[in-house]
Amino acid sequence: MSIFAKLDAVIARYEQLTEKLADPSIYDRQKEFKEISSERSSIEEVVIAYREYKKMKDNLEGTKDILRNEKDEDLREMAKLELAEMESEIPMMEEKLKLLLLPKDPMDERNVIVEMRAAAGGDEASIFVGDMFRMYQGYFKEVGFRHTIDYISEGDQGIKELVFTVTGDKVYSKLKWESGVHRVQRVPKTETMGRVHTSTITVAVMPEVDEIDFQVNMNDVRVDVYRSGGAGGQSVNTADSAVRMTHLPTGIVVACQDERSQLKNKAKALRILTARIYDKMLTEQNSKIDADRKAQVGDGDRSEKIRTYNYPQNRVTDHRIGLTIHNLDGVMSGDMGAIVDALIANHQAELMKGQEE
Repeated sequence: MSIFAKLDAVIARYEQLTEKLADPSIYDRQKEFKEISSERSSIEEVVIAYREYKKMKDNLEGTKDILRNEKDEDLREMAKLELAEMESEIPMMEEKLKLLLLPKDPMDERNVIVEMRAAAGGDEASIFVGDMFRMYQGYFKEVGFRHTIDYISEGDQGIKELVFTVTGDKVYSKLKWESGVHRVQRVPKTETMGRVHTSTITVAVMPEVDEIDFQVNMNDVRVDVYRSGGAGGQSVNTADSAVRMTHLPTGIVVACQDERSQLKNKAKALRILTARIYDKMLTEQNSKIDADRKAQVGDGDRSEKIRTYNYPQNRVTDHRIGLTIHNLDGVMSGDMGAIVDALIANHQAELMKGQEE
């Protein structure tokens, strides 16, 4: 099927979905309404771009008519300039349409829950969790994402574990590339001999789950409440407001103590637990292997890594695509756009190659 036949099919599907949404009774069928709305939204960008492309083609033909029939030299000269501009824009629009037609990850539109954990390297790994979190905060500010902390476990130095939610426009499409082992190479502040140490942290990025998509059977969940503990073992609250949820069939455990209200902590814990169980299910479906948490982040061993942050060389290397950037300071301040864009471009190139084969 040619690209234009595919685009015509997308337009037809879009109009069909629009017609279904115009039926008032659709609101009584929330699951169907959500599915139709989501599908329509996912192809809307293609529809808008294709309509713009067809308008450009019409304008191109109109300009050619002027050149064929117009006698006035000034008008002809203007038409020549417009024609040259349009002839350069149309191939770029065709490339854009090809990209828009590539298969999309249905999770790309979702908000996400991010889990960060110190792995190999002791205190230095915990310190780097904090550094990475500040990097993400800088990036969120740049792209307009918002975040809230759901759970934090601090060590003697740095952060041992951190869970936070990120909301915004197509969050998962940009942050999903962060899942894996991140390696840092630098001289720790406590190192008296000036030797470079290697430490790792793990990052897991999970799409947030809608209740319509999936619900946890609460009969499979054990809920424990306890008193929140602050730094140095001090009690943050006098009431038992912290919540721990254990999903018995999978053994997945989630703790939440950020809120003073037990009800709010329960709601947060359930949301995170649901995302982790759903993520496990997706991993099983997609890879057809045992969906242990290692499937996404590994076990934190120094030999496993998706990215290295080398401080002595002011270098960041993403090992998946062989990208190296000599601007570590900028990246750690949140200037991650070049890395994210390169990963997306590489993924799109792989998809294009697959379609051509």
